Amino acid sequence: MPHKNTPILVGVGDITEKGKDLEHSSSPMDLMEQAVRNAASDAEVDIDALQNADVISVVKSLYPFTKNPPYTLAGRLGIQNARHIETPIGGNMPQFLVNKFSEEIAEGKIKLAIFAGTEAMDTGRKHIKAGAKPDWREDAPCKAEEIVEELPMATEHEKAHGIWPARNVYPLFENAHRGRYGNSIADHQLEMGELFSKFSEVAAETDTAWFPMARSAEEVAFPSDTNRMVGWPYTKFMNAMNQVNQAAALILTSVEHAKDLGIPEEKWVYLHGCADVNEKWHVSHRVDYSRSPAIKVMGERAFSMAKKTPQGIDYFDLYSCFPVAVEAARDALGIPKGDPRPLTVTGGLPYHGGAGSYVINAIAMMVRKLRSNRGKFGMVTANGGYLSEHAAGIYSTEPTGEEKWSRTDPAIDQQIIDDLPAPEFIENPEGPAVIETYTVASGRDGRPNLGIIIGRLGDGSDANAPRFIANTPVNETLLNRMMEVDYLGHRGYVKCSDNKNTFTPE
Repeated sequence: MPHKNTPILVGVGDITEKGKDLEHSSSPMDLMEQAVRNAASDAEVDIDALQNADVISVVKSLYPFTKNPPYTLAGRLGIQNARHIETPIGGNMPQFLVNKFSEEIAEGKIKLAIFAGTEAMDTGRKHIKAGAKPDWREDAPCKAEEIVEELPMATEHEKAHGIWPARNVYPLFENAHRGRYGNSIADHQLEMGELFSKFSEVAAETDTAWFPMARSAEEVAFPSDTNRMVGWPYTKFMNAMNQVNQAAALILTSVEHAKDLGIPEEKWVYLHGCADVNEKWHVSHRVDYSRSPAIKVMGERAFSMAKKTPQGIDYFDLYSCFPVAVEAARDALGIPKGDPRPLTVTGGLPYHGGAGSYVINAIAMMVRKLRSNRGKFGMVTANGGYLSEHAAGIYSTEPTGEEKWSRTDPAIDQQIIDDLPAPEFIENPEGPAVIETYTVASGRDGRPNLGIIIGRLGDGSDANAPRFIANTPVNETLLNRMMEVDYLGHRGYVKCSDNKNTFTPE
């Protein structure tokens, strides 16, 4: 029999709202409240059974809608004495919360935690188009508790060169991966389409998906009237969908407390392995754009804790804001290309939707999958920032054992990444240089308008040469050529003027 303080997920709830007119559409808080009530129903307990929850934590929405969401949510649910926690925006945060509070449950510090997240951007956009900004504010006497420091994702130098919108940053990793794979531009475009076509097929069979339709590899890969280029090489169908009306919630407790509440054992899902690891924080300081050392360390820790290998996992949900997020996780975790196991249980961020709190949806779906396939194992990975913050969980209905649940201090794994050597970075480069990775940004009309370069000084022969970031001259002919001909490793000259760097290719 499992130790009495073993952490278990016992209730999951989610909701996707489509097609309602504005008068009857739900606010973000309405959706989140319903998701928690659905989770209680899933656990087969009355909502009153949650009134002694120790923690209510909400993942901050991409567009904040009220002062203290966990406080307001607690009030709606009649929960009076819980800690009210709001995490920073970050796709890793849902799994981080499960990992952190599983540890607190195992140590006997708390008995029950509720995690939730929501977006109602589709409804919000309709309000604005109708000429009235929605007022979803609900008063609160204070701000929520913060358990994670919210750090700026980009330096001012990076922002000055266009390295801050995610649609500009992830392509830098994507093209570096293409170079490591040895793919041509055309072949890699189709490979990304094939990868996400499979995600869309899962979404087509998922009731809560925002876009429940299967798309062909060619439909995903290549620009069209409905699929504009957003940030080369990514089309719209390769981007996370945040303009949704969705919410999801999880209920985490201990074995002992689940028994006290009368929650049936067939609802229990155990966390067998977990880890949280961040890359070196700023994009300009990364070790290698074509790999993710943090995901590798995270995966090794989670597999070791669960006493599993990648081959022993039956179901995956790899975070999928862009194709490279899946590719980086797949490669770092040791999942072969072409592995027959689907890499999502929901359809992923572009097709299921969910934005910052998507991983709550993914964990909820994984819990249902494992309950229906008892004894199997599922792994969820989560990513925040610019492939920056990573979290993982390995789940099963199989009990974790009689010994007390415990995990390795995440600081031990973090130190491994912090100690990795990275190239020297300079803000004012000048001289011959080569392109390490690059992308071409586009406007809403699909036309290219900015070339973004990460490069190294010298001729490319020195692996320790200083790194810099720059833009190309604004020349549409050049930008189009950079999307047609591979410029990885291309030589040129970089110079600095007024704190802006320009790289001019040969």
